[in-house]
Amino acid sequence: MSEPPPSLSLLPVRPAVQADQSALGELDRATWSTLHSVQPRPVPPYGPFFDDHHRPEDYLVAGAATGSGEERVAGYLRLVRPTPLACNAHVRQIQGLAVAEWARGRGVARTLLRASFAEARRQGAGRLTLRVLGHNAPARALYAAEGFAVEGVLPGEFFLHGRYVDDVLMGRSLAP
Repeated sequence: MSEPPPSLSLLPVRPAVQADQSALGELDRATWSTLHSVQPRPVPPYGPFFDDHHRPEDYLVAGAATGSGEERVAGYLRLVRPTPLACNAHVRQIQGLAVAEWARGRGVARTLLRASFAEARRQGAGRLTLRVLGHNAPARALYAAEGFAVEGVLPGEFFLHGRYVDDVLMGRSLAP
């Protein structure tokens, strides 16, 4: 992705729509990294970004407007119920967060997280959880700064690129 001009303003976070599919797929592939992904690197031919289990309504999108008025997708967050069980309906889980390289350091991830708190509350949730790889120190620090606490660690849960990596479970209350 090319660098946008320095004059860039973040737009309000919004729900994804079907028309975001191409931009979100490109962003997802461009941000793939061993720092956060347990899946193999995507290779062509690429499947659709949205499918029966990854619906547009599950995603929040952060956009940015350049000085010329062009709007670009700066990042996304996937917010879903962790299980279909009624006894777990009060919980939402973040199952994906990506920020375009050109938009990093501008508060996009923090903005998406805070929007997810509001959206989860709007959906009736009282708790928010996520999973993060143990070696992803930048993400863990951001989550901790936004009120998430480590609630469990699955040591060596994944074997990635020749080493065992912990799966860290984090959560936070959504109570005001």
